[in-house]
Amino acid sequence: MAYPEVVRVFATTQEPDYDSPWQTKSPSSSTGSGVVIAGGAILTGAHVVADATFLQVQKPSHPDKAIARVRAVCHDCDLALLEVLEPAGFLDDVSPAEIGEMPRLRDQVAVVGYPVGGEEISITEGVVSRIEVQRYSHSQRHLLAVTVDAAINAGNSGGPVFGSGKVVGIAFQKLTGVDNIGEMVPPPVIRAFLDGVAAGKKPEVPALGILTQNLENPFLRRQLGVDGGAAGIVVVQIDHGGSCDGTLQLRDVITHVAGLPIANNGTVSWNGKHRTRYDVVLGTRYVGDTMRLGILRGGRAQDVDVTLQPWRPLVPRSRYDQAPRYMVYGGLVFQTLTRDFLGTWDKWWNKAPKEFLNYYYLGVRSAEREEIVILTQIFADELNVGYAHLYNEAVGTVNGHTPRNLADFVAHIEAATATGAGVIEITTTSGGVIMFDVAEVAKAAPRILDRYRIPRERSPAV
Repeated sequence: MAYPEVVRVFATTQEPDYDSPWQTKSPSSSTGSGVVIAGGAILTGAHVVADATFLQVQKPSHPDKAIARVRAVCHDCDLALLEVLEPAGFLDDVSPAEIGEMPRLRDQVAVVGYPVGGEEISITEGVVSRIEVQRYSHSQRHLLAVTVDAAINAGNSGGPVFGSGKVVGIAFQKLTGVDNIGEMVPPPVIRAFLDGVAAGKKPEVPALGILTQNLENPFLRRQLGVDGGAAGIVVVQIDHGGSCDGTLQLRDVITHVAGLPIANNGTVSWNGKHRTRYDVVLGTRYVGDTMRLGILRGGRAQDVDVTLQPWRPLVPRSRYDQAPRYMVYGGLVFQTLTRDFLGTWDKWWNKAPKEFLNYYYLGVRSAEREEIVILTQIFADELNVGYAHLYNEAVGTVNGHTPRNLADFVAHIEAATATGAGVIEITTTSGGVIMFDVAEVAKAAPRILDRYRIPRERSPAV
C-alpha cells in the first residue's frame, strides 16, 4: 500500500528564550509527518508545528514542496490542523484518509510516516497493547492514549496510524529507555478536536481544577461517610477559578463523573471495556461544557453541575506560540514562574531552585496568588549595587502588597510612579529587601536598556 495521503511536514521554528525573555533562540529546522483528511486539511501533531515560523509539506515521492500554515492547534492533546497556502490545488490528486473507530487490544496497526534516516515513506507494523490515560509529554496533560508495539521514531511524530485502512490514531510519543513502545492519540480525542475546530470551540481540553485522594482505606471512608456500596475519591485541593471553584468543597467525595461510577482507586470503566483514570472523560469535552458530578457531602448524596474551565495551575505548564511576559525595572528582570523557565536548567527537576520546584509540584492557585512573580536576573548598574545575590527568587511583596500576578505587580509599580511615591520597596521570599528611588529608576532606565541591548522594558502583553 503506497499511502499517498501521508505527507512530510518541514518546520522552521523559533522558540522563546526564557533566560532573556525579550528575545528568541536561533531558528531551527525539523521534520514530522501528517495525513490528508476531508476538506483538504492535513492532520498532524501540535509539537511538530509548535513555535513554527515557516511550514512546508511534501507528498510521497514528489520533489516539490508546498507552503502551509496552521489552521488550528490544540497543544493539550497534541494535535494540529494545517492548510496549504500555495500552490493552489496541491492536494487535489490526494484522496483523504478517513478517521476510523477506536481500535481494540491486539488489533493490527501500521505506523506510517517519515522517520529520520531516509527520505521515503516508512511503514512499521505492530499491535495495540494498551488503552488507558497517559501523560502527554508535550502538554503534561493526562489524556486517553493507545499504546502500540510498532516503532515510533523522530520524524514519525504527527503521522497516522492505520488500522483496517482507516486512521485509528496519530503518533505522538514513545517511551524512553525501552524498545518499540509508542503511543498515539486515539480516534475519540481526534474527533473531539476536529469537531471543536468545525464548531469554533476553544482549542483546549478542560480540567476539573481539583486534586483528589483515593479512598482505598476503609477507616478513612467511614470517617467521610462513605458506607454501604458507595465508593469514590475525596477532594483535597480546589484551584481558584477552576471548574469546581465555588461548587465543590474540601472533603467532598466524588462518586460519579459524567454518569460513570468512580472506584476507590480513582478509576472508571471507560466505554465499558477499559479501566483507567476518572479524568478520561475530559478528553472529549470542551471549555464551557457542563458536566454532572455525583458527590457525598457529609455522608449525603447529591448531584452538582460544573461548568468546565481550562487548566490553570499556579505554575503554567509548557506553553507554545506565545512570548514570555516580563518587566525590567531598575535593571532587575521580573517574569512569571513557568515550566518553560524551569526548563532553562539542565535536569531542571534536580537543578532548579527548590522554592520554584515546590511551587511547581505543590503550589495552589488562590484568589490572593494566581501566579508566582520571580526575579530572574539583575543587570549590574549603580542603581542596584548590593542586590546582585537576590536573583532567582520569588517576589514576596511590592510596597507591602503581595502581587496576585505579574500584571498586578506591574500595576503597583506604575501606581507608585504615577503618584510620585518616593520609594519602591520590593521584598523577596528569602527576606531580601530591595529599595529604589522612583525618580532615579526613571532616569536610569534608558541607560540600562541601552547598555544591555534590551529593546524594551517590558513585553507587549504586560
